[in-house]
Amino acid sequence: MYPVDLPPVDETELTSASENYLTSLKGTPSNNEWSGSQRVAITPSNISQFQLFEDDHPACTVLALHPPNDQTLVLALYLHKQWWGLDDVLRTSTSRSGLQSVQTIMERLIIFLLSRVVERPPSHGEVLFSLHPRTENCKVLWKDNQAVGFYTVKHKGSLCDRWSSRCYLLPVLDTALVRKSCRRRGFGLQMLHDFCSSFSSEDFLGVSSPLSSSMVAVIGRFLQQHEEHRERLYEVEAPGGWTQRRNIWLNIQLGRYTPEQTGGASLISVSSCNLNAPQITASFQLCDVKQCERSLSGEILRTGCCSAANTHVLDLKAPSRPHIVGERLKLKNASSNKTNRNKRSKGARRTLRKKHKLSSEMTCSYPLRVK
Repeated sequence: MYPVDLPPVDETELTSASENYLTSLKGTPSNNEWSGSQRVAITPSNISQFQLFEDDHPACTVLALHPPNDQTLVLALYLHKQWWGLDDVLRTSTSRSGLQSVQTIMERLIIFLLSRVVERPPSHGEVLFSLHPRTENCKVLWKDNQAVGFYTVKHKGSLCDRWSSRCYLLPVLDTALVRKSCRRRGFGLQMLHDFCSSFSSEDFLGVSSPLSSSMVAVIGRFLQQHEEHRERLYEVEAPGGWTQRRNIWLNIQLGRYTPEQTGGASLISVSSCNLNAPQITASFQLCDVKQCERSLSGEILRTGCCSAANTHVLDLKAPSRPHIVGERLKLKNASSNKTNRNKRSKGARRTLRKKHKLSSEMTCSYPLRVK
């Protein structure tokens, strides 16, 4: 059995066991060695304490063993009164399979390891994600008895942060990860489908901004397969008001996502994308970007948010963004047509005046001779 399969412990037990072991190790040095992937002496200088959650009151820590020359490389963790290799902590011997909601502290430890330890960027000292709250809504993806990924969700009505009363106005897919060794196997599509299915009663769903280039690619493939979600998925900034939403499918079709050298994806300046072609409507009959001549405004503005006490406001419906875009284009086209008609009318009047003047001049230049 593995740590996640053993009887559950709470945060207090995990933290106190770590502190007691470290205290005893400092008082009575041992000659023990870790002989997993490499031999490392178990000494206080080779042990670090990891804080698991962003809210550290009360503290929840776990001990990690690392080589003397690299404190970012985790070899083992101290759990259930013994050292476990990192790979063993991420494994299960039970029938866990697919996406499973996180319930225990050991499952939350797996979220921490996947987001902060296992998939560290090559740059020294960097991490992929900030610490998650201890009450974060998470799901772990299990495949072949090992944790291969996870995603976290901000529910509609939940607080955006700890220092304001702003609440999310729609469910938001906040973070997602698939281990590098398990990518290109459809797991990202599986998580997106699970997220959308979990909130089938919601008209609109969000994905936290900014989107990485890989996330844009996965969402693009997902929306190609599931047209019914094209008008539902928006890239959002907290709390997710209408001026903080960008329809992902629309922006993919307009070519507004461009990969940067950092591997991220950003929105191109609105002046570089044009739309003066077939109108964009709520049915998403999109134009070819190459045929376009004018751009839509994609400026994102900050707005307020309802307080936690006013969550009933969250059910207010708003027109879909593509519909608004289509109406704006119709107004622009109507105005343009009216201007063109006025120009043609003025041109016709000028032509008539010229003809009349020419006729008068000819009459005066050749008077009739009377004999």
